[in-house]
Parts: sequence; structure tokens; C-alpha cells
Amino acid sequence: QVQLVESGGGLVQPGGSLRLSCVASGSTFSINSMAWYRQAPGKQRELVATHARGFSTNYADSVKGRFTISRDSAKNTLYLQMNSLKPEDTAVYYCNAVGSRFASWGQGTQVTVSS
Repeated sequence: QVQLVESGGGLVQPGGSLRLSCVASGSTFSINSMAWYRQAPGKQRELVATHARGFSTNYADSVKGRFTISRDSAKNTLYLQMNSLKPEDTAVYYCNAVGSRFASWGQGTQVTVSS
């Protein structure tokens, strides 16, 4: 199994930046892909960005050009650099890791974009 712990959330003004981190522990060698999801109040959880083995990345249309997902395998850490933040980016952001026999989630980190 894999355990995930997110950090880096907080309150930021519109146009600002934040960098989220997700540290993985346990059977990290079995991870095939990782991703960031978010869930705003009253809405369903949605996919923000994915990072697959081989370093391919994909983004939701709403964050393309503003967010960048990256992974440091040596540190077992997934990042999400968020720039030009908008109020509609406000949500709890969750880290996800998928292997052939598991899917793990972190506890989430709150991001609030407000003036």
C-alpha cells in the first residue's frame, strides 16, 4: 500500500501562486501514475492534472497554462505549482496514486483564493 500526505494549501489573493506537495510512503515502487484532484463545496471531485510513469502529463482545460504538475521520484514527492489563481480554484485538493492493485488518496489540503 501507499500512504499520501499533502501540504502547501492556504489563503491566497486572486492572481497569486501556491505550490502543493504530496509525499508518498510505503510501496512507492508500485505506483504507476499520480494525480491531483479537487473538490469545491457542493461539487463533485474533479481531476486537475495527472503525471504518469514516463513523465507524460495531462491537465483539465480549466487549469491549462496556469498549473504545472511535476514529480521528484528521488523524494517520492508530487507537486502542483499553481499560478494566476482564481476564486474558482478554491477547493480541497487531493493527491491520488494508482498502481495495478490499489488506488490511494491523501487527506486533502485546502486552497482558498479570495481578496
